[in-house]
Amino acid sequence: MTDTKISTHDAEDDIRNAAILTWVNGKLKPRAEATVSVYDSGFMLGDGVWEGLRLYDGRWTFIDEHIARLFDAAKAIDLDIGMTPTQVIAAIEDTRAANGFTTDAHARLMVTRGVKRLPFQHPRLSTQGPTMVIIMEHSRPKIPRPVTLATVPHIRGLPMTQDPKLNSHSKLNCILACIAAEKAGADEALMLDVHGFVNTTNACNFFIVRRGEVWTSTGDYCMNGITRQKVIDLCRANDIPVRERNFSLVDTYGADEAFLTGTFGAQTPVGMIDGRVIGTGDLGPVTERLRGLYKALVTP
Repeated sequence: MTDTKISTHDAEDDIRNAAILTWVNGKLKPRAEATVSVYDSGFMLGDGVWEGLRLYDGRWTFIDEHIARLFDAAKAIDLDIGMTPTQVIAAIEDTRAANGFTTDAHARLMVTRGVKRLPFQHPRLSTQGPTMVIIMEHSRPKIPRPVTLATVPHIRGLPMTQDPKLNSHSKLNCILACIAAEKAGADEALMLDVHGFVNTTNACNFFIVRRGEVWTSTGDYCMNGITRQKVIDLCRANDIPVRERNFSLVDTYGADEAFLTGTFGAQTPVGMIDGRVIGTGDLGPVTERLRGLYKALVTP
């Protein structure tokens, strides 16, 4: 497909990131000292939840919705964050101020069940915690061309296994999908749902455009993406037909445009899927319009 691999999270190199301070359990630490125990539940078992946030012109975009999703996820796994949403937002702001960030920054907020007294899975063995970390970096997306996708055998499954809406540290299913896509020569993976309908990628929500209509999955088997919902809302507010529906690879290959949504990359165009060029293979007019509408939405 392509010889030069990229991903939806590629960013410009920034030497300032070598000197960042990271928030670890209430203390700001230099990058080399921002560590957690090998007995931590997140390191040992992927037992934790996380959120990604983006700073545009001094404002954390949709921060209240991100923090609400974090607390919903923590409740779902019976994890007590030990702080209120207001306190978590204050910790994020303290980290931003300590690093002098004003725009084009990305934050990853992680909460695990904490340090275990024995290296086994039972939650009651986590006797010190929770562990909370806020990593913040200067981060400007650098995606030089539309991404390419390959459909993989790894699916987004049913809620009784691991609910795809759960933003957990346990990302192995998505990592395996990404590896499969890379082995197939693509940048990232296109994942189907349990019924064989097109669902999402290993890292982002997925949209296509057909004859002026924007389509995305029903949402039953994908992350309840905040950027995904903002794009749907923008379509509805600006007379762009949008449908949350089941659709197949046949529909996808014949699409006029395809794009991905996520906190980091906003709207990333897709140029090729399974060796088929999508539309012209470049940024399409509907995707470009949505990019403009989204930029206006997040710009103070």
